[in-house]
Amino acid sequence: MPAVLAAAWALLAAAFLSALLLPRLRRAPARRPGVVSGLFQDLIRYGKTKRGCGQGPAWLRRLQVPKRWFTHFYVVSVLWNGFLLIWLFRAEFLGGSLPSWIQHMHRALGRDSQSEDTDSEHFSALLVLLLLWLHSCRRLAECLWTSVFSNGVIHIVQYCFGLGYYIAVGSTVLCQVPTNVRNGKELSVQVCWYHIVGVTIYIWACFHQHRCLVILANLRKSKSGKVVSLSHSVPFGDWFERVSCPHYFAELLIYVSMAITLGFHNVTWWCVVMYVLFNQALAAVLCHEFYQKNFSSYPKHRKAFIPFVF
Repeated sequence: MPAVLAAAWALLAAAFLSALLLPRLRRAPARRPGVVSGLFQDLIRYGKTKRGCGQGPAWLRRLQVPKRWFTHFYVVSVLWNGFLLIWLFRAEFLGGSLPSWIQHMHRALGRDSQSEDTDSEHFSALLVLLLLWLHSCRRLAECLWTSVFSNGVIHIVQYCFGLGYYIAVGSTVLCQVPTNVRNGKELSVQVCWYHIVGVTIYIWACFHQHRCLVILANLRKSKSGKVVSLSHSVPFGDWFERVSCPHYFAELLIYVSMAITLGFHNVTWWCVVMYVLFNQALAAVLCHEFYQKNFSSYPKHRKAFIPFVF
């Protein structure tokens, strides 16, 4: 197991868990946010959740970029993970080998090139990389043709982190197979029950995530599909009846489905899932608080992130 990768993802998960818990442990209201507090809030918030936190100093505002640049994340992911997918496919089915720089990256991250993996584990990694690439393609299409972005902003650090994230997550999948991949042997495709379960949950989660994003976009469109407003409204329908941010919950389910597809036992990917859990939980809580603060009639039964739980 690539211990370095698992430790890195676990550390990221712990960082976002801390960001989620710390503001709730300090309930005493500050008279005036300090520089450190303002920077912290600027780093964890984006879009509508930045409202109500003050304008902040001028130098801090210069470090913000449009939230619509989220689209760049998926452009990078489609290109990078598509590139990795092609190389892994060639190595698994066409007898090719991974580029030397990828092999060096494997070794640097702690992957044993001589580990004895089964054919099902090789196929699992290839399948998960395909699912990740398809997910990125769908999200890119939604950013381009479905979502209606407001004039919200994100911090430049968040933007750079997002670009790096999609490079790192695809590389993590690739590191689940040894550097020598097949050693000239032909891959025997073995479809296991957990592949079927994982792909089924993946399709189900993707379907609901798309429906929820369409609901959000339609709040700003007329019946003819023309954008008529950039303001925020309370969404209803589908999983919005249970949680404030069902698209974040669906994102978590997508990564859980990949963990299942890898056969449940991949510790590194479960660390990725823990990162996604706390990252999306933090964003969901901030959105939930925004809705409660700005809409007096907001449904009280709705949870922030996970139906009936959180």
